[in-house]
Amino acid sequence: MTGVDILMITYNRAEYVRISLPGLLASCPSDARVWLWHNGTDRATLEVIREFRNHPRLHRFRHSEANAGLREPTNWLWAEATGSLLGKVDDDCLERPDWVTVLRRAHEDVPEFGAIGAWRFPEEDSVPDLIDRKLAGYPGGHRLMRNHWVQGSGYLVKREVVRQVGPIGADDSFTRWCRRAARLGWVNGWYHPFIREDHMDDPRSPNTIYRTDADLMARRPLSARDTGVTTIREWTEHMRRSARLVQEASLDLRDLEGWRMRRRNAARRLRFALTGRAPW
Repeated sequence: MTGVDILMITYNRAEYVRISLPGLLASCPSDARVWLWHNGTDRATLEVIREFRNHPRLHRFRHSEANAGLREPTNWLWAEATGSLLGKVDDDCLERPDWVTVLRRAHEDVPEFGAIGAWRFPEEDSVPDLIDRKLAGYPGGHRLMRNHWVQGSGYLVKREVVRQVGPIGADDSFTRWCRRAARLGWVNGWYHPFIREDHMDDPRSPNTIYRTDADLMARRPLSARDTGVTTIREWTEHMRRSARLVQEASLDLRDLEGWRMRRRNAARRLRFALTGRAPW
């Protein structure tokens, strides 16, 4: 496979970018290119970016003074990049140095792999019985904890998948996009043994900016606001529940659409009405 193009979207957390951006650049082999999109006008983050503008692996930089979110930058990469593998790393995520090499080799050996990625949860969140039932082996000695979607960071996906599925729609999400790929027969999931990603927004990360409840409330992530999280304890529990959710998730695509999905969503809405907390 020729060429790897990887997107990083930055916003207003210079502390994370100072760790994640050089980490991503250092992890790129000679034919990998980093595309950097900055949302907003945060001066401290732009100062960090400026330090790396001449790095040989930094291929393109685009600045949107408005917060364009995630969809527009992702579609920008998918439309303009030329690599046979495409990926994204969030600015709050630090990847293992060999993550590109491992995932690319897997893609080369297994034609049916779609979106495969690194694992962002700490060891304490692993439930071996749940993981084991979703593990599958593939040619070349590769193993995957199968799931019909992966998180939007630390993944590589074949360009052919993007060509078949198309861009992320205006009312879409990366999760739903991955599910559409799965319906076309592509195999998604997390490489196993897991490639560990340091998700710095997790309060258990050694690099997190969230040490106290005040830290969290001062710079609360979008998903924390959406779920009503206000404390470090609640935010940590959110991370644990997220890990459990993907380990428990069904591999039957019928469970992710139609009346089964509507029933699940209705149960979640009821829980929110009763508890004031969005379910994870």
